[in-house]
Amino acid sequence: MTHAHPFLALTDSDKEEMLAAVGVSSVEELFRDIPQAMRLQRDLDLEPALSEQEVFAHLSELAARNVPAGGQELSFLGAGIYDHYVPAVVDAVLQRGEFLTAYTPYQPEMSQGVLQAIFEYQTAICELTGMDVSNASGYDGTTVAADACFVAKHATGRSKVVVTEATNPQVRQVVKTYAPGFGLEIVEVPHRDGVTDAEELARAAEDAAAVIFQQPNFFGCLEPAPDLAAAASDAGALAIVHADPLSLGVLEAPGRYGASMAIGEGQGAGNFPSYGGPHYGFIAAREEFIRRMPGRIVGETVDAAGERGYVLTLQTREQHIRREKATSNITTNQTLLALGGLVYLTWLGPQGLRELGETCLSLGAYAKQRLVEQAGLELVFSNQATFKEFAVRVGRNAREVVAAARERGVHPGYALGRDYAEMDDVLLVAVTERRTPDEIDRLAEVLAEVTA
Repeated sequence: MTHAHPFLALTDSDKEEMLAAVGVSSVEELFRDIPQAMRLQRDLDLEPALSEQEVFAHLSELAARNVPAGGQELSFLGAGIYDHYVPAVVDAVLQRGEFLTAYTPYQPEMSQGVLQAIFEYQTAICELTGMDVSNASGYDGTTVAADACFVAKHATGRSKVVVTEATNPQVRQVVKTYAPGFGLEIVEVPHRDGVTDAEELARAAEDAAAVIFQQPNFFGCLEPAPDLAAAASDAGALAIVHADPLSLGVLEAPGRYGASMAIGEGQGAGNFPSYGGPHYGFIAAREEFIRRMPGRIVGETVDAAGERGYVLTLQTREQHIRREKATSNITTNQTLLALGGLVYLTWLGPQGLRELGETCLSLGAYAKQRLVEQAGLELVFSNQATFKEFAVRVGRNAREVVAAARERGVHPGYALGRDYAEMDDVLLVAVTERRTPDEIDRLAEVLAEVTA
């Protein structure tokens, strides 16, 4: 018995037996119907294979380039992904085999634990956002925004979507990418001194299916959310709020100021940054939109014996219903990572969520003070209240400042010039409960050095 490759179980005799079973004598004969002009006619241009020891050494060298956010390099980087503390209980639950190896819970009699976990997650998201119904989660905070647009189109019969410029650029880009397939027109409303003007939004929202705005917005500024939601509703559009879940201990829930849907990135609640993913998105809505919600919803019922049970219900994707009626073609949800969010929120509790938000507010205020007084920097949106993030003008190209600061062991934030014209000298600084006053003092010291 010989093996063509040491890491694959397929032997030469296995291959010959399979070829014989399909009635051909060789792999070449198996592909005889493919024209020669369509074939590569050479080996793939790959580097020579490595031994196991060589692969291990190579991967170890690559892994050594990774830098932990609070160790070798002090990180104040945010812009949508945040360094929040993840308690040990999250991984302790996620590593259980019943959850870690579980896949799609199509057979409810075999999947009650997973289904109940999703049901409890949906309940937590509804309580957090002030909404009536949540789905089982989405892929991330960008795809749920696109899904919400399609829900709005179904619900209103309109095809225009208004997005504020102060919404996360990645969210805006994904919405624009989905738009042609959904038959949507995307209109952006510019920010004014870091926030959105409600009257300007109201004019743009005429004949719109939805208005999407972020709270807190991408600059960390607090939008006049009730006014924006009212402007959307007055125009007959759905107000869709892209919310930071960890702000909802100190900020009003979207459902309580008139939003039709609440969406967002769940990473900060129970997931590590993980190099940008995978994470989970959440999407919740008022009850009237339950039959248009994308993906899966788990419902509670009783079995034949009258015992409580959980089942998948109201699945609106094309695998389950006619394609033209579907509201999503995403084939699954982020069960395991959403479970991490549920465990985290349960561990934190309502009071803990409030205390975390207050801590982020206090540390953010301290960071603003130190960067102005010690580093001599200028707050870009000094008239606006902020949560967890704020923008500072650094007096030179912000990317150069980031590079110089990293040489001193500090990642000072996100260069806003990547996404916004005329902001090449602006840095977005994120401060979570993981940063200490001493670490903020270190940030101010380094920025004073590299911006002098």
